[in-house]
Amino acid sequence: MSLRSACGSFRSACCAITATILITFAPAALAQDWPNRSIVAVSTVSAGNASDTIARVVLDQVGRQMGQNFVIENRTGAGGTIGSASAAKADPDGYTLLLLTASQGSAVALYKTLPYDPVHDFIPVAMFGVQPSVLIASPSRGWTSLADLIAAAKANPGVLNFASAGLGSASHWAAERLKVAAGINVQHIPFRGPVEAFTEVMTGRVDYYYLPIAPALQPIRDGKVVALAVSTPKRAPSLPDVPSVVEAGYPGAQYLFWGGVAAPAKTPRAIVDKLHAETVKALAVPAVQDRLATFGVEPMPMTVDEFGKFYRDDVAAIVKLAREVNIAATN
Repeated sequence: MSLRSACGSFRSACCAITATILITFAPAALAQDWPNRSIVAVSTVSAGNASDTIARVVLDQVGRQMGQNFVIENRTGAGGTIGSASAAKADPDGYTLLLLTASQGSAVALYKTLPYDPVHDFIPVAMFGVQPSVLIASPSRGWTSLADLIAAAKANPGVLNFASAGLGSASHWAAERLKVAAGINVQHIPFRGPVEAFTEVMTGRVDYYYLPIAPALQPIRDGKVVALAVSTPKRAPSLPDVPSVVEAGYPGAQYLFWGGVAAPAKTPRAIVDKLHAETVKALAVPAVQDRLATFGVEPMPMTVDEFGKFYRDDVAAIVKLAREVNIAATN
């Protein structure tokens, strides 16, 4: 080999080594500098929605810890798919995030095609917590337990009905889970939102309804509705006298409505880990915990990898449930 060839080979090898070093350390360097400006968190629901408010509480604290603002952008429409698609297509640099919720499974179950891949286009970063749902009925029904409701449904197949805040809402999926787990034949009556659904149940025009615990507490205490069960595996601290669906004998009826934050799929892991750590730190702040408790949020700590698996399993479970109850996806 000539001296010129040897020098050329040496230069090529040095370039390759340099490139490898740059590739290896570039994400770490990016994470060390991140964040140096405001971060956008896309919310797929309107401002004032409980999930949106919970995220603001957590990310406001995260922003104070990191010295940067989190700007919540509400991009609603098409069942949350518009906002999700915009976040999925954003640069994976840690400056655009998605407020991830259990509603992602609904999008997969209800739409044949989506402008993004809910499972592969995001990295679930940190879980904010779980909002238990409580099963309520009008006192006029005379039910005092979940067993009473199930017995009435089995004695009158196809007669009882349940309200929801709309097709694919948390209240809908929770009731469908119970329907399948208990093997009952009941009718779904979707409404435009939770206020209408709750009103119809409270007046006795609809038989039962699942809703988040926070707005149900006062009506339950006032005797306007009867609490029969909570959707979580264990009793909710705010309703210690109300059994869980597991205690009532229907473990398959569990339904968890959760919220968290996700990043575009190719976001460097160093940034993901940093955001996860700061979120965990924020969730440990007593003032944040107290505020989340007013929404009935229960902590559900997970690592990044655990949250990723939980998310994938949750989406798959909703798709499976939709098939079981014959809900067909549309365009």
